[in-house]
Amino acid sequence: MYYTYVLKSLRDNKLYVGHTNNLIKRIREHNQGLVEATKNRKPLRLIYYEACNVLEDAVKREGSLKTGLGRAYLKRRLGDINISS
Repeated sequence: MYYTYVLKSLRDNKLYVGHTNNLIKRIREHNQGLVEATKNRKPLRLIYYEACNVLEDAVKREGSLKTGLGRAYLKRRLGDINISS
């Protein structure tokens, strides 16, 4: 399985969208500061994920969630979670 996931920084309330084939390991890497894009934004909390059977589908979904329409979708879907772009 491949996962498209959304993390929320508890430091600045901003979101990070990514994809992986090992969700638990990847979240651990983010929170250990091993991911350049998020190392200064720890701690991070998983707030959303989707599972795909095909890597290309997870990558495509990641790209769509990074757009303005994708952020709006997350805001509607997650409702009461305070989301900043």
